[in-house]
Amino acid sequence: MEGRCRVMMQQLRPVPRSPLRLKLGKWGYTSARYLEWWFGKVRFARKKSYASLPYTIFQHQTPLLRKLSNTDMRLQHNKIQNLKAAVPRLDGLLLNPGETFSYWRLLGRPTRGKGYVDGMVLFYGQVRTGVAGGLCQLSNLIYWMTLHTELTVTERHRHSYDVFPDANRTQPFGSGATCSYNYLDLRITNNTDTAYQLRLSLDGQDLRGSWHAQAPSRYRYEVKERNHAITSEPWGGYVRHNLLCRDVYNVDGEWLREEEITENHALMMYAPLISETSKDS
Repeated sequence: MEGRCRVMMQQLRPVPRSPLRLKLGKWGYTSARYLEWWFGKVRFARKKSYASLPYTIFQHQTPLLRKLSNTDMRLQHNKIQNLKAAVPRLDGLLLNPGETFSYWRLLGRPTRGKGYVDGMVLFYGQVRTGVAGGLCQLSNLIYWMTLHTELTVTERHRHSYDVFPDANRTQPFGSGATCSYNYLDLRITNNTDTAYQLRLSLDGQDLRGSWHAQAPSRYRYEVKERNHAITSEPWGGYVRHNLLCRDVYNVDGEWLREEEITENHALMMYAPLISETSKDS
């Protein structure tokens, strides 16, 4: 069946910014988010329960260690420590009707005093080290799971750079959610009439997660990409594009509709293979 989703090509190029500009910009965005936390009208989810709600809506897992070219594996082991510090702050969260899950509102500022260590962070396409590096694996997992539920993603930020080739990729390109305290947030609102619950854990090899609910889901979702393309830009680099959509089925397996999720455009930090330039999913 032919989908209706279309992607608009978007030209990107690296934009150099001075250290002062970056510092002032981050201060401004962070301050604005604090003001919104204190004086805004969003009903943030806060309550937890460690007894899981009866219906498992969707579950997923991702490997804790992955061999990436030109990266120090020590940073990935540190990432595991960071995930161990973060997961208990989110596990068991109840998301009641009308409430919003906020990744950073729940985690708070990640500091060494809370058990976080130096891990791998991406800064304008460069691999660096920073406190709490690696927490994007957690936000990626939560975002991916949410796309398979009736919950509504109300804030998500795409990765601006495609840093590593698709080695053993099992999900479509652009299906993650980048995070940076506190202004690049992941927010999920429960616009349904039933309570949801987030469960998270680490088992030594994988980061595991699931969404549970008080009532069974009315739908089943399959996330896919359309119109994948890699474009050669006039400034000498490459940009990767796609469009995420999902097919919606009822409980009997009958296809109901196709929904557009989001467009992705990312600066590539590696040279694509010639065969990849014509790839179309």
